[in-house]
Amino acid sequence: MLDRLTKARPARPGVSYGAPGDGSSALISLATAVALIALWFLVTGMGWVRPLFLPSPAAVWGKFVLAATEGVSNSTLAQHTLASLGRVLGAFFLALAIAVPVGILMGVNRVIRGLLDPVIEFYRPLPPLAYLPLIIIWLGIGEFPKVFLIFLAIFAPMAIAARAGVRSVSIEQIHAAYAMGASKLQVIFHVILKAALPEIFTGMRIGIGVGWTTLVAAEMVAAHRGLGFMVLNSAEYLASDAVIMGIIVIGILAFAFDLLIRRIERALIPWKGKV
Repeated sequence: MLDRLTKARPARPGVSYGAPGDGSSALISLATAVALIALWFLVTGMGWVRPLFLPSPAAVWGKFVLAATEGVSNSTLAQHTLASLGRVLGAFFLALAIAVPVGILMGVNRVIRGLLDPVIEFYRPLPPLAYLPLIIIWLGIGEFPKVFLIFLAIFAPMAIAARAGVRSVSIEQIHAAYAMGASKLQVIFHVILKAALPEIFTGMRIGIGVGWTTLVAAEMVAAHRGLGFMVLNSAEYLASDAVIMGIIVIGILAFAFDLLIRRIERALIPWKGKV
C-alpha cells in the first residue's frame, strides 16, 4: 500500500504544475459582481453619497422600467437599443468585410503594407472625437456619418490583428504547402488565413468593444434616438439614474457580444491554445 502511494507518476504539463492562468474564474467574477452591487446598496442606503452623484439601485431600476414602458428621451428603451444596435453592428460587419482582407493583404504584400500601414497607424491612436468634426464637415449629419465614425474606430484594430495573424504563420507550413504544389491563392486561403484566425477573432473582440465605446461620440451627431443619445440627453438634465441605466445597458450588450464572439471562436478554432 505504501509503495503504491509513494510510487512516482508521470507528470502532465498543466495538471501537475498548473498552466499559467489555468482554471475557471467564473465564481470569482460572480462574487466580485455581487460585492460591488452590495457596496452600491450600502453606500446609497446609508446616504454617504448624494443621489445626484450616485442614485440608488432602486432608482436606476425604476428608471429602467419607465424607459422600457413609457420611454425616456422621446423613445422607449427598445427603440433606443435597436437604433444603437443597427449602427454598431452595421459598422462592425462593414469593418469585418473590409479590414480583414486589407489586413491579410498587408501581411502578404509589402507594397500594400507600405501604402496603408502609415495611414492606419497614424489615425488609430486618435480618439474618435478628434476627427468627428471633419466627418461632420465632409459627410453631414445624417445616419451614415454615425456608422462611418464607428467603422473607422473598429477598422484599425481589426486590420492590425489580421496583419499580425498573417505575420505569425509558421514559414515551414507555407513551404510545405508550396512543396505539395499549392498555388499562392491556395496558400493564402488554406494555410495563412486558417493560421491567422485566432488573431482575427481577437481583433473582432477588440473591434466590437471599441465600437460600443465610440457609440456615444457617434450619437452626438444630431441623433434623435439611441443609447448614447439617451445617456447624453439625460446628462443635460442631470438625470443620473437614466445615465447609469444607459451605461449598464451598453455594458451588458457589449459583454453579450463579446461572449458570442468567444463562442463562435471556440466552435471555429477548436485547436487554439492546444498546438
